[in-house]
Amino acid sequence: MDLHDKEILPGEILPVVIIGNGPSGICLSYLLSGYTPYLSPEASHPNPLLHSKLEEQPHLSLLEQDLEYLCEGLEGRSSNPVAVLFDSLLLPDSDFGLDHTSPLEWRYEPERAVPHLVLGKGPPGGAWHAMEGSMLTLSLANWMELPGLKLKDWMREKRRNVRNDRATPAEIASYYQHYVSQMSLEQSFACGTTVTSVTRQPGNQEGSPCWRVTGLQHREGEELGDGSSVTEEVPFSLLAHNVVLATGTHDIPARLGVEGESLPFVCHSFWELEAAISRGELDQSSDPVLVVGAGLTAADAVLAAHHLSTPVYHAFRRSVTDPGLIFNQLPKLLYPEYHKVHQMMTRQQYQPSPPPQHHAQNHHDHSTPSSPPSLSQSSSTTSSCPSCYPGYLSFPRHRVVAFRPDHKCVLESDSGQRTVVQVSKALVLIGAHPNLSFLEDNGRPLGINPNDPITCRRNPIEVDPFTNSVVAAEGPGMYAMGPLVGENFVRFLKGGALAIASDLAKRQKEGGAGGAGDLAMDRLTDRWVDRQVTNQTRAEVCVVDS
Repeated sequence: MDLHDKEILPGEILPVVIIGNGPSGICLSYLLSGYTPYLSPEASHPNPLLHSKLEEQPHLSLLEQDLEYLCEGLEGRSSNPVAVLFDSLLLPDSDFGLDHTSPLEWRYEPERAVPHLVLGKGPPGGAWHAMEGSMLTLSLANWMELPGLKLKDWMREKRRNVRNDRATPAEIASYYQHYVSQMSLEQSFACGTTVTSVTRQPGNQEGSPCWRVTGLQHREGEELGDGSSVTEEVPFSLLAHNVVLATGTHDIPARLGVEGESLPFVCHSFWELEAAISRGELDQSSDPVLVVGAGLTAADAVLAAHHLSTPVYHAFRRSVTDPGLIFNQLPKLLYPEYHKVHQMMTRQQYQPSPPPQHHAQNHHDHSTPSSPPSLSQSSSTTSSCPSCYPGYLSFPRHRVVAFRPDHKCVLESDSGQRTVVQVSKALVLIGAHPNLSFLEDNGRPLGINPNDPITCRRNPIEVDPFTNSVVAAEGPGMYAMGPLVGENFVRFLKGGALAIASDLAKRQKEGGAGGAGDLAMDRLTDRWVDRQVTNQTRAEVCVVDS
């Protein structure tokens, strides 16, 4: 949807701008559009303590309750207390494979709506639209759904059975896009937008401090004679009391920073492997593919190559028994394909030959690194079950030292011993960084460690655990959610939406920044409510350029 001057008059300030239109931004938009969770009078929660707390003030919505109080004593698979709370309410006891009905009921109360704008580079769904369409998602299908629309019901309407209770990324992306339409959220979404700057604007006699968000929107321009059209980049600038960072962390693939990493045979995304496979470049006669990394994307690459009988070298920094390894955290019955990869990593490890005697006193001399045996000689390279997975060899606790133009890669173990492998392609799949170029120093000052880049696992943005407000922001009214704060799973990022919506609702009630305390904001909110009630399926939103 184009950003046009239609809904907001020049000089007015939007209460909320959300940067990112993936599941994080979509879920927050749902809560800000008047959809409000209450404890259902007929329902009960399997956790008696939580249920008794909710019954203390059943007339209050979840947004109005003391989230910190409700979170006390809850435990779950997220370090974010509100994420554990909301997950427990949406999917009670799901960690135990149970399918309890949620005790929440959702009421549409348009008078609670907070005017907001969701900015995204592509269609609603964010990075899910860029993911390969056939792989199963890590999470169970119901863990991927958003409030108010059961994913299984939506998929059943499409006459498709959920395989292994899991869906593909393409199906999830389609679900999120449909969700925005089904819940009449479209008028709040502006797609095709790239934010280039978010800065704090000082207050003046006419208003309080706020945030200025500027960027470009890609729009179809003049139509050419052949029926095609020219894409235009139209600048926009708007003001907001509150800004929510919800961009995810899939924008920039992480790099090793080693010699030769820019050589043509070194790739940094799974999709480059897919493209090579589709071009017929890889088969059982190819030199091995080197996969670097021990996450789920690396595992998908191992499976894809192994399916083609293409030999695989697999190098990663951790031990196969490291509790932090994702494979050691996944139930075997739910994720059989990843369990298979973990078995491969464990059972078929590279066992280097002992150094010659005359090198015993100088085993760190890397001038003559060793080479592994042929992958066809798996019996000499495995610690157990020598013929379980032919054509695969893992290198635990190894790092890449260099890539060479002749398609050789130098690996180094923890002990300092180097090994040279000949490869057809190298896939460096060690995670990704968010693109926060619109913030000062790419957002580094906002991280737990302000000297390091923002990453989901090692250095997320530091936020208040019960409001998701950014601790080191230049001023009030900046929030972050989703992978930016360490929540990689859709199941738990919904808690960030609850925390932010709850904090905004309480601030609005108190007449704080972002509330509807002044006359101009009252007018804006009234117009928003009118628009929500009419259930428009498509509306234009504005740009404030002052």
